Amino acid sequence: MNLPPDNMSHLTYTLLQFMATLFVYSVGMLLLVAVVLYIIDRCQTRHSIRRNFPLIGRFRYLFEHLGEFFRQYFFAMDREEMPFNRAQRVWVYRAAKNEDNTVAFGSTKDIRREGTIHFLNCPYPTLTEDAVKPDPMTIGPFCEKPFVSPTFFNISGMSFGALSAPAVRALSRGAAKAGCWLNTGEGGLSPHHLEGGADLVFQIGTAKYGVRDSQGRLSEDRLRQVASHPQVRMFEIKLSQGAKPGKGGILPGLKVTQEIAAIRGIPAGEASISPNGHREIRCSADLLDMIHQIRSVTGLPVGFKAVIGAWGWLDELCEEIHQRGIESAPDFITIDSADGGTGAAPMSLIDDVGLPLRESLPLVVDLLQRHGLRERIRVIASGKLINPTEVAAALCIGADFIVSARGFMFALGCIQAMQCNRDTCPTGITTHDPKLQRGLVVTRKADRVAHYHSQMEREIGTICHSCGVPEPRRLRRHHARIVMAAGRSVPLDELYPEATPVAAETPPP
Repeated sequence: MNLPPDNMSHLTYTLLQFMATLFVYSVGMLLLVAVVLYIIDRCQTRHSIRRNFPLIGRFRYLFEHLGEFFRQYFFAMDREEMPFNRAQRVWVYRAAKNEDNTVAFGSTKDIRREGTIHFLNCPYPTLTEDAVKPDPMTIGPFCEKPFVSPTFFNISGMSFGALSAPAVRALSRGAAKAGCWLNTGEGGLSPHHLEGGADLVFQIGTAKYGVRDSQGRLSEDRLRQVASHPQVRMFEIKLSQGAKPGKGGILPGLKVTQEIAAIRGIPAGEASISPNGHREIRCSADLLDMIHQIRSVTGLPVGFKAVIGAWGWLDELCEEIHQRGIESAPDFITIDSADGGTGAAPMSLIDDVGLPLRESLPLVVDLLQRHGLRERIRVIASGKLINPTEVAAALCIGADFIVSARGFMFALGCIQAMQCNRDTCPTGITTHDPKLQRGLVVTRKADRVAHYHSQMEREIGTICHSCGVPEPRRLRRHHARIVMAAGRSVPLDELYPEATPVAAETPPP
């Protein structure tokens, strides 16, 4: 038996012996694992790098994965990243925490870059005592139960399933505190949406989750059941969305839990793939028929959401409305930008299909104006509108309301990890892993949602007061200019001249 040196206690000597033995065993195990991985890599036929460079080649995949995070925090400049740069995200984070959002020593934004918006301050800005809150706006004046919305900035469609239960609960509570509405997304109405008491917009996707019968068709009984909840204030028919125009919703099977499957009426564990379009809607007449059906059954305002690509169908829709009567019109149109979208989507669609909001919004607003329907149909703008500049620009162009999804995801703590479709979201927002969801504390995140909303409305108010108008909906195209390719700006009202009505409009009752 080995004895410890004279100057060392027996306990210390024993501990050192144990640590040395543990080290030897650890090194041995590491060598054994390395040898096994070396053999596996050399013998496998799927990956060329690992086959040619066993063990070492595995670091390539590790670095590729970590590269997203290192670029975000160490290498990318404040305004370089996509889809949202650090400056955009930081503004949301600070607004959500109710922190000071002022900056010093000048702007880091390239104000001569093509597409940049310049708001035109006036020599006599609106004084604080002259500022007013935006008036509540009525949606669906011909409905049995019109919706009077008190706020112009609201939460866009994000399904329970795409988002976790704690995320939906936080959004519901935060929306109630802020006084804004929350769109359910196409995944149906869950108890988590109802928890906070917020006004809800029920979205009907192409699979009709939550309002479908056993054959997947629209069920009037289910519509009545959903409309019986006093929090449900409107219905939105989703024709298409920014992430994947022309393709239905995609929820990977690993995110379809038993609870989500029960709400949607589909098998658990199987991917939720919605049809590319509504089988009942093949023309403008079909669309108006479905709007009439839902509005008649529920008594609530009904509109539709679409990414604009081809637009001749909108002229046909307006002509069909005038043939039927102005009360047959959709109560609102949500225009989603081609660069919108929070969910899983094919890269070919998310990158290259549809028009961005800067083009589609004035197109739709002016088309409604030409057909004399601008006051009848409310226009809701959606897609990458997370900062005051983008929101105020959309109001200038003609939007009545703004909805944002990713802005409120950032308010919940999203770090743009780009893992929304993998059930591995590190912030607990888009995962159903209870261990990861634990990081999202509902009460705290609900406060952040409400703070983000209030800070957004406050700062947009600052912009409109600088332009000399008393409230944000008074902003017009002549209040802003946009930088063109040559580096010179042109007025928005020159780039998008106001349309002249060609059809008389019957005012709402």
